[in-house]
Amino acid sequence: MSRKMNIIDLSVPLENYSVSQPPSIQYFDHKDGARFLASRIGVNPVHFPEEIAVAFEIVTASTHAGTHLDAPYHFGPMSEGRQALTIDQVPLEWCYGPGVLLDLTHRKAGESISAQDVRETLERINYRLAPFDIVLIRTDADKYFYDPDYTDKHPGVSAEATIWILDQGVKVIGTDGFGFDRPYSAMGNDFKAGKKSGVLWPSHFVGREREYCHIEKLANLHKIPVPFGFKVAVFPIKITRASSGWCRAVAILEEDEV
Repeated sequence: MSRKMNIIDLSVPLENYSVSQPPSIQYFDHKDGARFLASRIGVNPVHFPEEIAVAFEIVTASTHAGTHLDAPYHFGPMSEGRQALTIDQVPLEWCYGPGVLLDLTHRKAGESISAQDVRETLERINYRLAPFDIVLIRTDADKYFYDPDYTDKHPGVSAEATIWILDQGVKVIGTDGFGFDRPYSAMGNDFKAGKKSGVLWPSHFVGREREYCHIEKLANLHKIPVPFGFKVAVFPIKITRASSGWCRAVAILEEDEV
């Protein structure tokens, strides 16, 4: 008996002209590569086979573009009374572990996902969170990734839900929405309407009191066939002193194969 591995890509692409936080990607083809390398060593590009060499790209992007893992430092300079961890300091043990998929697609854009929502979903799938589980919040907002209103299409994870999940020993929570909190427009409208307390990025600021990471802009959570019993890997790019790092998030499912 052997083990069959199924890896599901949970990441959105980094590409020019994205709706949210678009990077600038310059593409250099193999002809460009020949000219570049030739100039570095003082030869003529014609000396390369077929006058071509290596292709390459130059990317200018926010560390919060595409699928990314936010470090505790993103939320504030201190966390749990000590210097907050930057992305290069986040323990790699946090970034690989048992995955738990919570289907919260009943929550509409602009709404808040409550602790009760989380508890009821866990009861429905008959699962109890354990320390270092990686919790994935499915809202299906990723289906609007190319929609001009993508940034407004997700519900937010409330501060109370975030705290409750962290109290179970979880260190990483991910969402397939543009942001972890409610959309900018929803928070801004509430604030302007006089709801001042706890309206602006409340779950982000939980990270000042509770050390954790969250993932934004996940995708394809609907492709994970089970609510638990799989692994998740979300290793971030190692960027010195950064508040976040791009990651190729994946779900890993294994099954016996005769």
